[in-house]
Amino acid sequence: MSLSLSQARAIIDTALEKGRADAAQPLAVVVLDAGAHPVACVREDGASLFRFDIATAKATGALGMGADTRIIAARAANNPAFFQSVVAATGGRLALSPGGVLIRDMEGPKAGNVIGAVGISGDTGDCDEACAVAGILAAGLFHGDSK
Repeated sequence: MSLSLSQARAIIDTALEKGRADAAQPLAVVVLDAGAHPVACVREDGASLFRFDIATAKATGALGMGADTRIIAARAANNPAFFQSVVAATGGRLALSPGGVLIRDMEGPKAGNVIGAVGISGDTGDCDEACAVAGILAAGLFHGDSK
């Protein structure tokens, strides 16, 4: 299964709804397919200049490292030199903060396979991640390591 535009829009709409319900700062949301190609993205009014870039780095980093950015950030705390090298080697396409979440397929013979990632930036990493997870679940998909 590939990630559809309608699924990406459901992820974005629900993530933004959760952000508003939680009084989050303005968010940028990026949904990428498994090849790190953009499927859909938005930047709320008032989101600061780099929010789109950070959201993209979170989603791309999750795909590139094969884990949610919360897990990657924890690993980086124990091995900062390696992860600084990864950030440099990838041209900054890895953000070491929660809010980059893998999207997994729920159906078919390849259930559980990564089909994309969502990256959100604008509030705390915890808030960004919670909005991403809410969006993924609303689209009827798995997130991170959930199965």
